[in-house]
Amino acid sequence: MSPPILALREAGVLTLTFNRADKKNALTQEMYGLLHRELQQAAGDDAVRVLVLQGGQDLFTSGNDVTEFLQRPPGGLDTPVFDFLRSLADFPKPAIAAVGGPAVGIGTTMLLHCDFVYCGDNALFSVPFVNLGLAPEAASSLLLPLRVGPAAAAEMLMFGEPMAADDALAVGLAHRVLPPQQLLDYAQAQARKLAAKPSASLVLTKQLLRKAQREAVHAVMADEAWHFARMLQGPAAKEAFSAFLAKRKPDFSKL
Repeated sequence: MSPPILALREAGVLTLTFNRADKKNALTQEMYGLLHRELQQAAGDDAVRVLVLQGGQDLFTSGNDVTEFLQRPPGGLDTPVFDFLRSLADFPKPAIAAVGGPAVGIGTTMLLHCDFVYCGDNALFSVPFVNLGLAPEAASSLLLPLRVGPAAAAEMLMFGEPMAADDALAVGLAHRVLPPQQLLDYAQAQARKLAAKPSASLVLTKQLLRKAQREAVHAVMADEAWHFARMLQGPAAKEAFSAFLAKRKPDFSKL
């Protein structure tokens, strides 16, 4: 059986691929644990100079695996998902994301911790936390306004509707839009360009670019996690997930 996360080290580039296409690349606690361990190891491995996160050309990730998410909801910061988010937020080397197709929930918020986001023209970015009766996560309430501006961030987080690739490019969420069949190769080519540069200079440049936000990112991530766990037990989230499982429209009129 193929592993849910594929790790390939080649020419100074570590490529981590979400490999669960039959489940729309829905992320499980096992997958978060694998991602966290790979990032931790790569951070201290001089042979790894650049990171690439990717799914397939038509699917990045549908977000959390809903069945597991409801059976084993994240209860705080001491969980695999937050281990992954912290290790990605603190990853010292250049990080590239190649996004084809849907990037739902954490599939979009993880991109805020990447240095470059390349996407296919089929990409759809969505942060539907409000629609699920939840709160933002992964420090997105801080980083999304900084990345796309307060107006676009409010629209994304409050409406929870998908943003198309060209709109993501226009507001700065994505760096380049490509035909899906060119996406993964382009991301690898860009990664190799970076891997050929002086690693110490790249690491220092990234450190300086993110220094002013570092403490705030961790503080906001922790604050969001507390609210997320609390909201997950609330009536709106219960109605949203019940409706999702029953394939009906949720009714929040009395909540």
